[in-house]
Amino acid sequence: MKRTILNGALALAAGTTALVAQQQGLVPNTKSKGESQAVVALMQAQGNPDATIKAADDLVTKYADSFYKETALLFETNAYQQKGDIEHAMVYGQQVLQVNPKNFQVTNMLGNMIVQRVRENDLDKEEKLVQAEKYFNTTIEDLKTAAKPNPQLTDAQWEEGKKGLIADAHNGLGMVALNRKKYDVAIAEFKAAVDGLPDEPTFQVRLASALQQSGKNDEAIAICDKLLANPQLHPQIRSVAQNVKAAASKK
Repeated sequence: MKRTILNGALALAAGTTALVAQQQGLVPNTKSKGESQAVVALMQAQGNPDATIKAADDLVTKYADSFYKETALLFETNAYQQKGDIEHAMVYGQQVLQVNPKNFQVTNMLGNMIVQRVRENDLDKEEKLVQAEKYFNTTIEDLKTAAKPNPQLTDAQWEEGKKGLIADAHNGLGMVALNRKKYDVAIAEFKAAVDGLPDEPTFQVRLASALQQSGKNDEAIAICDKLLANPQLHPQIRSVAQNVKAAASKK
C-alpha cells in the first residue's frame, strides 16, 4: 500500500530536522542538556523501530514532564506498529491520548489497528467496530479545527496532510461499514476516501469490493479494469482487484 497519506502527518509531531541540527546546544523547550540529548537521540533513531522504542522509553522515563513526551509516545506507537506488535502499539497509542486527547494521528492509527483485526466470528465484533468508528469520527472532527502543529510546514503542506488523514479516516469508516454489511454506507465512505486521495489504489479497490458486494457489478468492474491497467500496481492490490472483477463478472 502506498503510504503517501501519512507522509505529511508523521512529520507534524515535531520539526525533526531543526531539532537534530541543534545537537551542540539545547533543543527548544528542553530544560537541561540531558533532556536535549535525549530528544536528539529520539529524532536520530527514526527509521529504526527498536532504537526508537529505546530512545522514547529513555526520554519518557527520565523526563516525565518533557514537552516532547507526546512526540516520544507517538513515535513509540508507530515503531511498535512497524514491528507488527499491535498490542504494544495500542497501549502506547492510548498513552498518547492521555497526554493529548486530540492527537488526530493516534486516533486514526488506533482506529485502523482495530478495524484491520476484526474477524467475522469475534464475539466482541460490534464492540470493536463501535470503538474504531469513534476513533475515525474523532479524527475527522479534530482535523477540522486543528491548528498547524509544526511551523516548518507550509500552509499547503498542512492542508495536504489533513486531506490525506481525513481520506484515510473515511476509508476506515468504509471498512467498519463493510464489516457490518452496510454496503451503501461503505460505498459512500470509500468514495469520500477516493475523492480525498484519488491516486490511492487501496481506497479504489475497497470501493470496487463494496460495489461488487452490493450488486453494482458494472461499476466494480470499471474500477478494477482501471486499476489493472496500471503496470506498477502493487501485486497484492492487483490480486484483490482480479478477484473482485471475477466475482462481479459472474453476476
